Amino acid sequence: MTRKVTDGPYRNKERTKANLIKAVGKILQEDGFSGLNLSKVADEAKTDRKLIYNYFGSLEGLIKEYLDSRDYWKIAQEDIEGIIEKSKKDSGKALAFHVLEDQFDSLIGNEEVRRIITWGLSEKATVLKELDLKRENTGEEILRAVFDQHFKNSGINFRAMYGLLMGGVYYLTLHSKMQENPFCGIDIQQPEGQEEIKKAIRQLLDLIYK
Repeated sequence: MTRKVTDGPYRNKERTKANLIKAVGKILQEDGFSGLNLSKVADEAKTDRKLIYNYFGSLEGLIKEYLDSRDYWKIAQEDIEGIIEKSKKDSGKALAFHVLEDQFDSLIGNEEVRRIITWGLSEKATVLKELDLKRENTGEEILRAVFDQHFKNSGINFRAMYGLLMGGVYYLTLHSKMQENPFCGIDIQQPEGQEEIKKAIRQLLDLIYK
């Protein structure tokens, strides 16, 4: 009977890479982006800092891989065509809500994601700009193929309205977790408050699509 191989150069490399990525997340949660440096990441992962260069090219390369693995709205390029075709059935209304809902749930429930968003709002960093631009380009394909077609000549600027909804989700969730206070009398830290926000998003989309 052949014994299953559980170790070796490749497995050790993948295990070390995973530990380094995990270390970035832990430091980001505990100390914020200012705590990210080569020595601290290597110490947290209990490995030689040289391996960061060997496996990722640089600390920035490691952070980029970390961000790619944690992106809360990650749509693969090969899935875009199917998403567009499916969304045409209701002119993208269900997709519009589910993207906002997923964004809301990710930000409410994941400290790492909140830290990434806060980092992107407080400091210019090439890796964050690239991630944001990649997400924007993916969204542009879907907006152009689905939403622009539906709202053409309607007098409704869906992009602007959707931008306000998305920005609202960002702020409400970050405010809720940072300040731990109600907003307009709604406690978004509680499930009941979260459902009220989602209900309002549905109602606003109903009005936009009316």
